[in-house]
Amino acid sequence: MPPRRQMTARQIRLGAELRKLREAAGYKAREAAQLLGADSVQMSQIEGGVVGVSETRVRRLAALYSCTDHALIDALVKIATDRTRGWWDEYRGVLPQVNLDLAEAEHHATFLREVVITHVPGLLQTPDYAHAVFRYMRPELPESERAARVEHRMKRRVVIEGDDRTEYETVIHEFALRIRVADRRTAVSQLRLILEEIERGNVAVRVIPVERDGFGGADASMIYTGGPVPKLDTGILDSPTGTLFIDADAQLNRLRTLFRTVKESSLDPSESRDFIHRLTKDL
Repeated sequence: MPPRRQMTARQIRLGAELRKLREAAGYKAREAAQLLGADSVQMSQIEGGVVGVSETRVRRLAALYSCTDHALIDALVKIATDRTRGWWDEYRGVLPQVNLDLAEAEHHATFLREVVITHVPGLLQTPDYAHAVFRYMRPELPESERAARVEHRMKRRVVIEGDDRTEYETVIHEFALRIRVADRRTAVSQLRLILEEIERGNVAVRVIPVERDGFGGADASMIYTGGPVPKLDTGILDSPTGTLFIDADAQLNRLRTLFRTVKESSLDPSESRDFIHRLTKDL
């Protein structure tokens, strides 16, 4: 297969998982390449996501590595053979690749978890709120790109609002709900939208009040997407150097633990809904 011009996070993940299986089996890349009838360059490209890999080769590699996790193998095959062109593809060349990768990760997620401290989660933002947030990006975005980002963010909501709705649970700090990124009208509309989304049944919102004791997770913001098997879960973190897609087992376990810890500081969904109702009246 010819090298890809632009690799997606999903394609890179497939290669990374094949590399993990090889390393767990104790093979060097050149040894695995010989067993596969390929060369070390091809193996490097497969494991780097630079080139695609067929179902036959995925299953051959799994057999060579003595992998007996059939659910994992089937999930890797599905990634390798997936030719889906999602709605996010229309933004290719318009928005950074990471925006497309995030939408694709959400599309394939079996469940979604999120922690936000300073902003309302992207999946729950109104257009006016999102527009105000993007106005603060530096360097400043041209109006055309800002409009494209807002549009893209609104389309991401299909995962929680569409026919095949994904279970979504988010923990939001009170600060994020109170900060007026624009004006009072935008703030009230934003809170009302969150309340509407809660009524869908697949959206659970938990609030951490400012007065809550014992919350030390000011830097706990993250997105966590469930995979077809736990080994294919993905953590997504924003950092000063960009957005990171996390796939290492130890780091995923850390994020799972972190999410549970943050939840312990939050109100339950019913209490959180009432809290947001009161906050709407306060504004």
